[in-house]
Amino acid sequence: MARFDRYMLSQLILLFGFYGLVLVLLFWVNRAVRLFDQLIANGQTALVFLEFSAMILPGVIVFIIPIASFAAAVSVTNRLNSESELVVVQSAGFGPFRLARPVLVFGAFTALFMLILTHILVPMSQLRFAERQAEIAENITARFLTEGSFVHPAEGITLYIRKISAEGELHDIFLSDERDPDQHYTYTAQKALILNTDVGPRLIMFEGLAQVVSTKSQRLSTTGFEDFTYDISALLSGPIGGNRTITQIYTPELLNPTAATLAETGETRAALRAEGHFRNAQALYSIITAMAGFSMLIVAGFSRFGLWRQVVIALGAVALLQSFDNTMLDLARRSDAATGLVYLATAIGVAFNLVVLVMASRPSPRDVHRRRRALRALGREPAGGTT
Repeated sequence: MARFDRYMLSQLILLFGFYGLVLVLLFWVNRAVRLFDQLIANGQTALVFLEFSAMILPGVIVFIIPIASFAAAVSVTNRLNSESELVVVQSAGFGPFRLARPVLVFGAFTALFMLILTHILVPMSQLRFAERQAEIAENITARFLTEGSFVHPAEGITLYIRKISAEGELHDIFLSDERDPDQHYTYTAQKALILNTDVGPRLIMFEGLAQVVSTKSQRLSTTGFEDFTYDISALLSGPIGGNRTITQIYTPELLNPTAATLAETGETRAALRAEGHFRNAQALYSIITAMAGFSMLIVAGFSRFGLWRQVVIALGAVALLQSFDNTMLDLARRSDAATGLVYLATAIGVAFNLVVLVMASRPSPRDVHRRRRALRALGREPAGGTT
């Protein structure tokens, strides 16, 4: 590669890493806060939180790669243009297509990164995430029972256990259930046991009191009991076991799904194949976003007022292509013959960038007018008023 290509490529990768890191932190913090509340409220340690946080990172990175590649291309092209570095290399004979070479190499780099994520790391992390959720869900003592503190295993549920004996007996139980908007239930018992049954875990409470408050009439009803069974299986958030989802299946199995895979996911063959091809389309789309950020700024040329209009147009084009890509995915999921539609948005993006680069290769009417005025001032305007 030429020295300028290496220089521009290094700037693109550097800013891609910067924007990627910032965006990953923003999206990761948004998801990690909810994950932290869920895990800590269920009695998990900080190490489990860090483990789960690492598992959700590949999915977050896949989402931000096209955004980061676009932002990097726009920033580098705008800086090179504002500092007249593009003017210098264009004076040396570099046309728009030649200048696009390092951007295209950069896009191929992001596409390769995306392929590794979508085909390997994301399914692997999602599958492991589901397995760990199942392991924690099966460990009721770790998730549901916390001695001496109030826990919230589900929305509207509050549980307090004063003491858990070595034999597994629960002493001095308080359980509040406010999931029903019309009635709120409160149970207290001297002791209780957790029993695993064929239909899920049950909380057996002994020598207690059940209180029911009507939210409309504010009437309180109390009932004493010697033993009472409470279903706690619905309180265990996260799967206790079950089938894989599409995001947890590797691409070769999606492209050639077996009858067992179809039964496991409950999806059609067309839906699975469309998802497998969409992973390739996502990688190609990262090239389109990088090229769009470059081409829309290179066609504008130098401007002392900045290129914010071109940036807005490029951003709008990328957003429209993304929306169109999602629409094509929905259509491809309905019919096996429509699988190729997942690549249609990418093809349109390629055509869009080619058209813009061709426009950038030709002199604009403003440049032609300036050249004619200059020639007229020198008395060298060609006959017929053409240039």
